Amino acid sequence: MFKVFANAWRVEDIRKKILFILLLLTIYRFGTYLPLPGISLEALYMIRGGGDPALQWDPAMTMFALILGGGVGSIFAMGIAPYITASIIMQLMTYAIPAISQMQKDGEDGRKKIQQITRYLSVLLAAVQAAAMVFSYIHWPPGGEFTQSLFAHDNLFVYFTATLAMMSGTIFIMWLAELLTEKGVSNGASFLIFANILAALPQGAYQMWIFLTQDIGFASIAQVVALLVLFVAIIAFVVLVHQGERRIPVQYSRRGGAGQGKGMYGNHNSFIPLKVNIAGVLSIIFAMSLLQFPAQIAQFFPGTFMDNVAGVLDWNHPFGATVYVVLIFAFTHFYTSFAVNPVEMADNMKKNGGFIPGIRPGKPTSDFIQTTVKRLSWIGSVFYALIALIPIIVDALIPQLAIGFGGTSLLIVTGVALEFIKQIESQLLMRHYKGFLE
Repeated sequence: MFKVFANAWRVEDIRKKILFILLLLTIYRFGTYLPLPGISLEALYMIRGGGDPALQWDPAMTMFALILGGGVGSIFAMGIAPYITASIIMQLMTYAIPAISQMQKDGEDGRKKIQQITRYLSVLLAAVQAAAMVFSYIHWPPGGEFTQSLFAHDNLFVYFTATLAMMSGTIFIMWLAELLTEKGVSNGASFLIFANILAALPQGAYQMWIFLTQDIGFASIAQVVALLVLFVAIIAFVVLVHQGERRIPVQYSRRGGAGQGKGMYGNHNSFIPLKVNIAGVLSIIFAMSLLQFPAQIAQFFPGTFMDNVAGVLDWNHPFGATVYVVLIFAFTHFYTSFAVNPVEMADNMKKNGGFIPGIRPGKPTSDFIQTTVKRLSWIGSVFYALIALIPIIVDALIPQLAIGFGGTSLLIVTGVALEFIKQIESQLLMRHYKGFLE
């Protein structure tokens, strides 16, 4: 991996691209600490631990904060969450509304129209969510018996300005994510979440150190060592599954060249690579975002039944964990069916004179590919569910060591990092630079 980056750094245009990406991430992380206009800096200071890093960690909000990207009272408090929710809605509408489904089939122009609709929907959702978060800041903490306002001055103008600033922050983050995507970093939204997790890693390590220093003994040391070993095993397992693929053999008939005789044919063997984790980390991100949606609605109605609904749907609750797993399965299968088109693959194979050995061209080929993709989806779903449940199980077994950096975080970090390295290798290969293959 380090050799790939070293070789990429020697190529001027790739080096400029990496520096530009680091600049965007720096701007993004700076915005997560920029307070909202009108917010009380003293109240914000106390919420963030009063200068004590050990008090800044909130295990109940950690996982969703990885998606939001910003702390309480910051301009980037909502982060990329409204855009992710809008993307989920648009993907569902692709199958429910024929007009949007037709846009999807229209190629690049159709995808651009869907992307524009997604942006508008993101702004609408950002307005609703920003209003909910400002309302929760007026009655902080949400659902608490004794609440207070986090704003220095309580009036409609301050509330409106804070809502508008939070909306603008989300729109700016959407723009950053699209810039990252254009620069060849795969999915820009996933890369921003990747940056959030890495930024939270030092604090998680500090929390682990606090746990050790408070109770130095064999039991605490054994728990920390077991947790670190589990993390290493998760990373190895994630890399193994991420690199795993099912290669479907394909044979292509081709006409013989000069000197081979007119009408003579030869066979060219190839394969169709189908990855085990076709959905990538998006299925877990989508499931987390949708599971936390009731909690966002509950901010409008503190102290009501919505708080109970949000509590039941929390992934630390047995019912919430079950719903979490079901959503992961659903989004994995949905995204896989959205990303792979067996009928189109079979038609292209037939047009180019290709066939799968033992399978007739046409519908039998598409059915075979569809069956293979479904089996891979089930394997990927089980894998994602196990990874997502690991932090919940660890929190249940060792509640005093809630560092908020579990299997889901490692899955996102490892998956995005591997995809980023693959993108760099592809760009090096396009420039006929073979140094990373030595």
